Amino acid sequence: MKEKKIAERVNWPITILLIIGLITILFPLYMAIVIAFKQPSEMTNSISGILSLPKSWSLANFAEAMRVTDFWRSLFNSFLITVINLVVSLLLHATIGYAVGRNKARSKFYNLVYLYIVSGMFVPFAILMMPLVKQTAQMGIANMVGVILCYVVFYMPMNLLLYSGYLVNIPVALEEAARVDGATTWRTYWSIIFPIMKPMHATVAVLTALGTWNDVMTPLVIMSGSGMNTLPLAQMTFQTQFGTNYNLAFASYLLALIPILIFYLVCQKQILNGVVNGAVK
Repeated sequence: MKEKKIAERVNWPITILLIIGLITILFPLYMAIVIAFKQPSEMTNSISGILSLPKSWSLANFAEAMRVTDFWRSLFNSFLITVINLVVSLLLHATIGYAVGRNKARSKFYNLVYLYIVSGMFVPFAILMMPLVKQTAQMGIANMVGVILCYVVFYMPMNLLLYSGYLVNIPVALEEAARVDGATTWRTYWSIIFPIMKPMHATVAVLTALGTWNDVMTPLVIMSGSGMNTLPLAQMTFQTQFGTNYNLAFASYLLALIPILIFYLVCQKQILNGVVNGAVK
């Protein structure tokens, strides 16, 4: 009787949707892993040839992909751009989010600033691409510096939206109590508010890092001709006008996936805490 009651509680429509979603996610990952370990001679036009497991599990494709893409140098460039953008974005966007979020409700000026910055989310990159290329070249920053500055500006609208929204869950009474104790606004922010926003820092960090790490267009249009490659740019060498070396390409994609996957797993707990805290408060 007890087993029957438990069985009746199963929501089969939702369960089926979850299974379909799981298959949708796992199938491309399976394809990437299988193709990365296969040799070009094992790639056939038939479906069974593509889906079948490799005859021998060799790391030769990974070694060749690292050589072709100058993996360690490209990895360092991507890592440097991502880390610097991440640190600057967290410090700058959190501060702007605090200033705007706490004042937009009672000040038309801050409300206009909020709307102006957030409206940047609706500007397509294609419109900004050519002006950015010309401006960065004229300013002498058509390099990693220019790319980092662009990223800091590009992610400001989204991060401002997240931070200002999260501040609604933080009681103003904490700041009033600190002010009574003689703390300045600057001291209150860095000692109380900034640490409290740790879950949102993790969320912003993951979203910003993922976007920066995987981006192709910004480094492509700004650093073109500088001789410096990020991992996504280096991986474009596998695509030519005559075809694509899928074996090396997928091996390189898996290598590029590992660092950002580790970063996400580290921050995952904080992201879940941020969601739960936001729901409870």
